[in-house]
Amino acid sequence: MSVDGSRDVNTGMDVNTGRDVFTGEESNGDGKTSVDGSTGVTDSPAGRLQALFEGHRLTPTQRRIAHSMVRRAAEVPFLSSVELAELAGVSQPSVTRFAVALGFDGYPALRKHLREVAPAEPAADTGSYNEYQQAVEAEIENLRHLASVLADPRPVERAGRLLAASRPLPVLGLRAAASQAYGFAYFAAKVHPDVRLLHEGGTMVHDRIDAAVRAGASTLLCFALPRHPREVVDTLAYAKEAGLTVVTVADSAFAPVAKVSDLLLPAAVGTGLAFDTACAPMLLGRVLLEAMCDGLPDAQARLEEFDARAAARGLFVE
Repeated sequence: MSVDGSRDVNTGMDVNTGRDVFTGEESNGDGKTSVDGSTGVTDSPAGRLQALFEGHRLTPTQRRIAHSMVRRAAEVPFLSSVELAELAGVSQPSVTRFAVALGFDGYPALRKHLREVAPAEPAADTGSYNEYQQAVEAEIENLRHLASVLADPRPVERAGRLLAASRPLPVLGLRAAASQAYGFAYFAAKVHPDVRLLHEGGTMVHDRIDAAVRAGASTLLCFALPRHPREVVDTLAYAKEAGLTVVTVADSAFAPVAKVSDLLLPAAVGTGLAFDTACAPMLLGRVLLEAMCDGLPDAQARLEEFDARAAARGLFVE
């Protein structure tokens, strides 16, 4: 399909910037990133795969393979080259060329390496599940992956501080990601003094970014989901040129928005149904809200004030 949020996902990654997409910091050249004196790559199968790919110049097809491997990190060490090709939607020779691009003699050598550096038990057999159950199981696995990424809370904590300090705080989400941006902005406005939702594209979005910068904005938060509109990449590039720090929640560390993001926080989407499901990005948005509240000294007072006014107005049914 070719509509927003469909399973025909356009993937990509800027692997040549030297920027770690989990931390937004510059790579120290050994596939890891120093943050406060330690690595920014999580100690999980997906994190170790991510470290394996860093620093390599990959083609779009090879980035697609890498994306598929990270999303199914627990299964990859047990897949044949044909199975991995089917998973990524590429040819078997493309998988072989991918392994060579990473410095291995071929795919068998890569798989042997994966079993050593990213050991994991094969995923539970879900063959007896119907397609709806399989979609739910896939989302559960996405949430487990998110939990493993959050084992290192520093990237989210850093993002929270950036969001809390930006006055105003523009929040961008177009097409499939518009609902994620709206949900974040709705709750953020209860604790942050000035949140500006940017959920409609076109020529006006640049004007609104300019207005936010003139008003003192320092950071823009973006939700970016597949399929990735070119307009989102262009808008983030414009925001960076305007001097904003770009924090992005995307479906993958390999998303096209990585190259125009200062800090990218990945949360996978489910692709088992006709339209993508986005439980993990939504939950990551709520985690960011929590981290932002930690950076706002008066957040609790604002919430209590809202609750008092809501009760006085009879806003909610008890």
